Amino acid sequence: MVSQGPELLPIATTRQTCSFIWRMPAARRRHANAIMVLAFFLAGGAGLVAPWALGGIADDVAAGRDTLLPAALIIAGAALAGALAGGAAVVMLARVGEPALAELREQALTRVLRLPADRLERSTTGDLLSRLSDDVRTVSEAMKGVVPVIANSAVAVVFTVAGVLALDWRLGLAMLCAAPVYVLGLRWYLPRSRPLYREQRIAQGERAEALLSGVGSAPTARAFGIGPLLLRRIDETSKRSAQVSVSVYRRSLQFLNRNNLAELIGLSMVLLAGFLAVRDHATTVGAVTAAALYFLRLFGPIGGLLFTFDRFQAMGAALARLVGIASLPPPAEPDADSTVREGEIALIGVGHEYVPGRPVLRGIDLRITPGERIALVGATGAGKSTLGAIAAGMVRPATGSVLAGSRSRRILVAQDPHAFAGTVRDFLTLAEPVAADEDVWQALAATFADRWVAALPEGLDTVIGDAGHHLTPHQVQHLALARIVLGDPRFVVLDEATAEAGSASARDLDRAAEAAMRGRTALVVAHRLTQARPADRILVMHDGQIVEEGTHDRLLALDGRYAGLWRAWSGSRTVR
Repeated sequence: MVSQGPELLPIATTRQTCSFIWRMPAARRRHANAIMVLAFFLAGGAGLVAPWALGGIADDVAAGRDTLLPAALIIAGAALAGALAGGAAVVMLARVGEPALAELREQALTRVLRLPADRLERSTTGDLLSRLSDDVRTVSEAMKGVVPVIANSAVAVVFTVAGVLALDWRLGLAMLCAAPVYVLGLRWYLPRSRPLYREQRIAQGERAEALLSGVGSAPTARAFGIGPLLLRRIDETSKRSAQVSVSVYRRSLQFLNRNNLAELIGLSMVLLAGFLAVRDHATTVGAVTAAALYFLRLFGPIGGLLFTFDRFQAMGAALARLVGIASLPPPAEPDADSTVREGEIALIGVGHEYVPGRPVLRGIDLRITPGERIALVGATGAGKSTLGAIAAGMVRPATGSVLAGSRSRRILVAQDPHAFAGTVRDFLTLAEPVAADEDVWQALAATFADRWVAALPEGLDTVIGDAGHHLTPHQVQHLALARIVLGDPRFVVLDEATAEAGSASARDLDRAAEAAMRGRTALVVAHRLTQARPADRILVMHDGQIVEEGTHDRLLALDGRYAGLWRAWSGSRTVR
C-alpha cells in the first residue's frame, strides 16, 4: 500500500488493484466474460466490412461494373450485426462489472465500519466520503461509458491494422508510420498525467472535508465568530481542486495536439504510398481507397483509446482508493484463553499510545469476572476512555493482550451516540436485526423508554436522524441503553453514557443504565462519582495507570486520590 499522508487511508498500487479485482467472485464469471469478449470481437469484425465494400465499389466503377446494391446490402447487414454485437457486449459488461463494483463497495464499507476507532478518527471525513461516494460514482460511470469505448476501440484498432496489412502490406506499413508518433505522445502524457489524477482525487477529498466540517460546525463558528476562517479554508481547498482540474485539462489538450500530428503523418503516408503503388500498377484504386478509409476509421477508435484514457486513469485512481480500503486486513479477533469464562474480560500488560513516544496507558493488568461491575474514575486525560474502548474491543492495544470468551459479545455506549438515519426500530435493531417488535418494546420498557417512544408521531416507525424527527441527546442516549437490553451482550462498557444528560434527565438515564447493566459484566467510565459508588470495584486512574482499587468505602478510608476526588465533588453537591 502507498500512504498519501498520516491522515489518509491507504491507496493500493496498480498491481494490488488488478490482483484484488481479479480475485473477486463477481469478476470471475467465466461464461459472461466469454460472451462479452466474443461480442466485442464480432462488433470489431463487422466494422471492417464497410471500408472493404466501398473499396470494391471503387474498383467496380473503374471497371464499368454496377455492384452498388449488393455492396449497400452488405454494408447494412454488417452495420446491423455490429450494433447487435456491440449492444450484447455492453450488456454483458454491465452484468459482470456492476456486481463487481457493488461487491467492492460493500467490502470497502465493511472494512471502514470495522476499522479500529483510533485509526478511523485519524482519517478525515472528506477522504472517507469522497472514496465511498465520488470514487464509486467515477468507477460506475466509467464502467458504463469508458470501458465499452476502450474495448471497442482496442478491437477495432487491432482488426483494422490486420485488415490493411492483409489488403496490401505496403499500405499497411505506410499506415503504421503513425504508430511511433502515437506512442511517443502517450509516453509523454502518461507519466505527467497519472500524478495529476491522483492529486485531483486527493484535492476533491480535502474540499469535501473542508465543506463538511464547515457546515457541521456552523453553529459553533457563528458563536465564536470564526465563520470567515472556515469560509477561507473552503475557498482555498476549492481553488486548489479547481487548479488541479485545470492542469489535467491543459495536459489533455497538449496530448491532443500530438495526436493530430500523428493522424496527419499517417494519412499522408497512406496516400503517398497508394499513389506510388497505383502509378506502378502494384495495387488498385479500390485498395488504396479502402486503406485510406480504414485509416480514417481509426481516428475514432484511436481517439476513443487516447481521449477516454484520462477518464480510464481517473477510474484507475478511484479503484485504487477503493481497493486500498477494501484490502485492509480485518481486525484481529480477541485472544482466546481457556482460563477466561464467558462474560469475563482479562487485560494483560496492556499499553497504548496514539502518538509514538506519548503513552496514554501503561502496564494495565485487569480481570473483570462475570457479572462484576467495575467503575473507572480519574481526572481528564487519565486514560479512562481508552481503557474502556480497548476492553470493548473498539481499539487494539499497542502492547499486551485482551482475553475474552469466544462468545462474549461486547457493546460500548459512548457519551454522544449517533442517531442513525432511519426509523426508531432500525436504530434499536442494529444490536439484533431479527428482533420482533414485541422484543423491541420489552427492551424499551425495561429501560423506561417505552412511554415517550409510544408518544412519537409514528412510534417505532418514526424516522429519526438529520432528515427526520429531532431527538434530544437524552432521548438518543436512552435508546442506546435500550439497545443494550435488546442485544443482550455478556459485557457492556458505558463511557460516560449519562454525562451529557443534564440534571433534569440524569435520574432517568441512571435508571436506564442500571437496567441495562443488570445481570451483565460492566465497565463504567464514571463522569459523576455517584455512578461509581455502587460498583463492585472502583479503579482510580492517573497518568495511564491504575493507582488505586477497591470499593467506595475502602477507598475513602485510604484517604488517597479517590478520597480527594470525592471531597472535591461532594463539596458542591448533595450526596444521596
